[in-house]
Amino acid sequence: MEGKLVKIIEEKGPLTGSEILELLRGMPLALWRTCCLSPNLQVRILGSRYLRLDRRVEGFARLSPSILREFMTYTVVGLPGSAKALDRRADAITRHIQAVSRAKLAMAQRIVGDLQNKFTERWPREGRICFIIAGDIVYDMAHDVPRPEQSVGEMVNGSDIDLVVVSDDGVSKEFLKELDDAIYREKYYTLMAPSVREEIDYVVKNMERVREQLLFDTFKRMVACKILQEGMLLSGSQPLFDEIKGMLVSRGVTEKLEEMEAKAGMCRRNSEKYLLNTDPSRISRDDLNLFYTTEESEEFE
Repeated sequence: MEGKLVKIIEEKGPLTGSEILELLRGMPLALWRTCCLSPNLQVRILGSRYLRLDRRVEGFARLSPSILREFMTYTVVGLPGSAKALDRRADAITRHIQAVSRAKLAMAQRIVGDLQNKFTERWPREGRICFIIAGDIVYDMAHDVPRPEQSVGEMVNGSDIDLVVVSDDGVSKEFLKELDDAIYREKYYTLMAPSVREEIDYVVKNMERVREQLLFDTFKRMVACKILQEGMLLSGSQPLFDEIKGMLVSRGVTEKLEEMEAKAGMCRRNSEKYLLNTDPSRISRDDLNLFYTTEESEEFE
């Protein structure tokens, strides 16, 4: 496999993990191991790693992208003597990832702007609402690799658009229900429209629920806090957004998440070491949980 891969890269230039998999038709784990272990190949990892929560992992904390997703989408493999070619390909892929992230962010801004315009006359005069964007987009790491969406059995265009809407307790539950229904209609359109095929994961909640989630005492509440921690203000009330961020710090949640991310980094290094140094015949199905990605959806159910 190593010899074939070296020859292909000599002919075609540096390749991503997904391109390598398509050309060689091997198992992803075996191909990843070959790329990482071969002295005749040079591996360049792009972007950053960040915290994700996973029920299957002890302590719930793991890093995203998973090893598999990182290899397929955010890794370029070249030859040791062709640094300039590797740099050019890595730069091109990085620009593409950033462009995808900006495009998804722009779509989220358009959707929220349309919603605010629709409700202009009925927007609450008392109370505040903020729209928070989270997920891959905030890390400038969104991808557009087609993937199946199980709820409708259709392919969608890569990373979700993760949207959290928070109101203070002065906003009526009736208005929040109307807003929720309007976002759901937009979610359905963007998912089903053949020219769009984007998945919006969203939740609408008030500060009472946020305060409950800040207890950080169940897996779902941890996920909700992690999303608020990473989130950026998309639109709406800056003071309410700042209040939420301040509560994350004052309740000790930010510190707990930072500790979880540090532990996840250590686990990632140990997982990579184990998968690279263990005889492939001894790697069990359970061990593959260290390699494969998991969908994070608990907050948006």
